[in-house]
Amino acid sequence: MAHWGDDEIELAMGRVLQGGVVLASVVMLAGAVLYFRRHGLEIPHYRVFRGSELRSISSVSRAVADGQARGLIQLGALIMIATPVLRVAFAVYGFARERDGLYIGISLTVLSLLAFGLFTQR
Repeated sequence: MAHWGDDEIELAMGRVLQGGVVLASVVMLAGAVLYFRRHGLEIPHYRVFRGSELRSISSVSRAVADGQARGLIQLGALIMIATPVLRVAFAVYGFARERDGLYIGISLTVLSLLAFGLFTQR
């Protein structure tokens, strides 16, 4: 296993962020195009509020599997939210390769706080 320096870790983490943002943007754009092709000429009814049923990863997955445009848009949003979390997880890996205990601990603490915030019910 080759030793990584700060520059290599920084470059790799930047690529993780760029890749996540590009992937999320492409998925959301595909969902938006599909949505406007199907619903672009509909007149919205603002007197009735209909909340989204896409409130969990499983419901978003089902919507995407069914080819629903809103599901694709929501999946893009989930990818966008997951991108910085993935970056922190990658930081743990990078600092472990460098054998930098202090930054491993800091990154694990940040990752734990992010996980707690994402997975606890409010």
